[in-house]
Amino acid sequence: MPYLQLDVPNHYPPEVKRDLARRMGELWAEMMQTTPYLVDVGIRELGEGSVWRCGPGEPEPTAVLTLDIRQGRPPEQRARVAQALLDVCRRALGLRPERFSVEFTQHTGDETYQNILVDGTYHGGFAPDWNPDEGKNTSILDSIPELKSRSTGSSAWP
Repeated sequence: MPYLQLDVPNHYPPEVKRDLARRMGELWAEMMQTTPYLVDVGIRELGEGSVWRCGPGEPEPTAVLTLDIRQGRPPEQRARVAQALLDVCRRALGLRPERFSVEFTQHTGDETYQNILVDGTYHGGFAPDWNPDEGKNTSILDSIPELKSRSTGSSAWP
């Protein structure tokens, strides 16, 4: 968590998508006070004629960025990151800003399950709820207390 899903009506080279995913993950971690280790980015190229904005007159091609995130950030912070992500995507992919929207879906930590590699072994568990101090840590173990105890020999991840 989070999962940043970008639906676009075009096709792009893999290196363009990889660079965009890296920039989105770094931007997300910086602005949303978390670690980039937890960010997943999906760029879904739905192709010409697959994503439309409806309005007066004929529908027009559009792009949609859906952000599945842990709840807890204030609306102002979410608005800033939405605009920043729109700008990054628009520049990288040549998308028109008036035909590009962002949607947030917020979850508690226990609605996301991930496997994390700790000391050479994978351990699965639910994500912790987000807190503002999360981004201050430099290690994934420091940002998730349940994993920190895992590296000291605890046999279960709550």
